[in-house]
Amino acid sequence: MKPPIEFFFDPISPFSYLATTRIDEIAAHHGRAIDWRPTLIGITTLKVMGLKPVPETPLKSVYFWHDVQRLASMFGVPLNRHGLSGINSLAACRAFLWLKDRDPEAASQLIRHLSARLWTDALDITPPETVIKEAQRLGIVTTGMEEALGSRELKQRLHDAVQYAISRNVFGVPFFIADGEPLWGCDRLWMLDHWLEKGEWPRL
Repeated sequence: MKPPIEFFFDPISPFSYLATTRIDEIAAHHGRAIDWRPTLIGITTLKVMGLKPVPETPLKSVYFWHDVQRLASMFGVPLNRHGLSGINSLAACRAFLWLKDRDPEAASQLIRHLSARLWTDALDITPPETVIKEAQRLGIVTTGMEEALGSRELKQRLHDAVQYAISRNVFGVPFFIADGEPLWGCDRLWMLDHWLEKGEWPRL
């Protein structure tokens, strides 16, 4: 049996949101499992690479938003520019890790839901209480989640998850690693599909 596809995500990225709407379908088509892995693009982009966030980068930011909206149209999913500031996905990613131990499907469901709520409904997913409330809306049992989200153990686990992503040269999201092959961006999903089918690239 082949190993799962590693899928690195961060809900604050609209491209990550778009990937959550397609990755399950692609993996299922090829009979592959997915290992959902959180990372924080604020760490990889700002601290490791020393770059500005793309939405704040002159010239490139204009193309960025245009690209996001046309990709959403191509994917057939809603996406709205939320206009929120100061948001982060710490609570969302910690909740994911807490849930992943208990119910991996519920954990990925929560990330799909939170990503969509941010990028379609402009819901600020930063507050832990919001993450818990949204989990409850999905019917997820959240007993113990509130205490866990503020625990040193869970904070360390997210730190370790980010460090793991960095060790795998994950610099942005969505990022996929399938059978050792790295692919970045939801506009590379067609390449992921090809790789899972062929296991090689066309030769000249």
